Amino acid sequence: MLFGFILLLACLIVGVRHGGLGLAAVSGIGLAIYVFVIGLVPGKPPIDVMLTIMAVVTCSGFLQASKGLDVMLVYAEKFLRSNPKQITILAPITTWFLTVLCGTGHVVYTMFPIIYDISIKEGIRPERPMAVASVASQMGICASPASVAVVSMVAMLGAVSFPASVVTILSITIPATFVGVIVAGVWSMRRGKELANDPDFQARIQDLEQRAYIYAENKDASVVKELPRTAYWATTIFLLGILVIALFGSFPEQLLPLVPNAKGAWKPLSMTPTIQIAMLVMASLILLLCKVKASDVTNGSVFKSGMIAVVSVYGVAWMAETYFGAYIPQFKTTLSSIVVAHPWTYAIVLFIISKLVNSQAAALAIVVPMGLSVGVEPLIVLSFIPACYAYFVLPTYPSDLACIGFDRSGTTRIGKFVINHSFIIPGLIGVFTSCVVGYFIAHAMF
Repeated sequence: MLFGFILLLACLIVGVRHGGLGLAAVSGIGLAIYVFVIGLVPGKPPIDVMLTIMAVVTCSGFLQASKGLDVMLVYAEKFLRSNPKQITILAPITTWFLTVLCGTGHVVYTMFPIIYDISIKEGIRPERPMAVASVASQMGICASPASVAVVSMVAMLGAVSFPASVVTILSITIPATFVGVIVAGVWSMRRGKELANDPDFQARIQDLEQRAYIYAENKDASVVKELPRTAYWATTIFLLGILVIALFGSFPEQLLPLVPNAKGAWKPLSMTPTIQIAMLVMASLILLLCKVKASDVTNGSVFKSGMIAVVSVYGVAWMAETYFGAYIPQFKTTLSSIVVAHPWTYAIVLFIISKLVNSQAAALAIVVPMGLSVGVEPLIVLSFIPACYAYFVLPTYPSDLACIGFDRSGTTRIGKFVINHSFIIPGLIGVFTSCVVGYFIAHAMF
């Protein structure tokens, strides 16, 4: 059992260095050792989760190819530029909201040059809004009805017959993460020295070339542009589709068809296939009505990163299911009493695994089934969903690295000891606050 756990951690640590596809491939080595060397029975890959991810990614890919994402970015920029002095609070709210709408944190890349441009012109230390905006964009993932993490939770909780629809999950994660973003933003308003009192920054702008670089107009610092009418159609289709999914989740008895379950009883169609069907319908409407080329979808960043997530979840979750499934009796004996007595330990485990796999969906796919199998209450699982975001701990995630690159002032940075970087404290504040708020909301609901 101990060797198997060490092997699991080793595969995660080695695989994550090679990205999502590398993580899936290295997980295959661990799975092979479990099955052919140790003699464990192979677990079941999370097929429902994977199919749901594929449906969501396909829809989001068509939205991006239609320039529907650009429509949201245009309005986000107008909002930020209308309130420049409050950029440190409004920037993370904006990036969080964009992720909630789109289901992906990749929209933040276009916002970074805009946030930098506004803050440097207002004399605000760019690190303040930029770092917390990067963190907020990832916190919004577990509050989005179109995200892989949320639809995965619906599938996994549905397997234990817990009544957690998309609406139930979002009614916890949306207010919880929003409060976390606000608290992190408020803290960020006073972080670091003012630019006028920062000796490093002042020394940098003494060099005329550096000064010109720091204060130069950036042609990428705006997304306001003429967009085709079909882009607005695509955005409308997408948002209406999300609304339909929310209605299905809120009123399944009235809106969903009845189908027989395993026991022969007639029940409303579960939300897992409902979400899959709805996403594919939305994608087809965008394709047919907005004249999108299918080849543009597969070349987009959203589709590519999403399909990598599918493969990553496939490898990691299959390996983890094989290991944890084989030792469920032992885990129940050793862990159930600890988690029951100290529910917050579940959040810590989820947080650590998230950092190891650098994926919220993959972390949930590993920890949620394991937690439910050893007796963790579904209510605790719902309470601590925000703990699935921990990859800010080390500044290696693409959005954080991009944030550093877009900050030409050099205030957003990685410290001498690596761990003391610009994202660590806003991330810890945001996740901790979200978990506390989520805990109280979940327990007030049930």
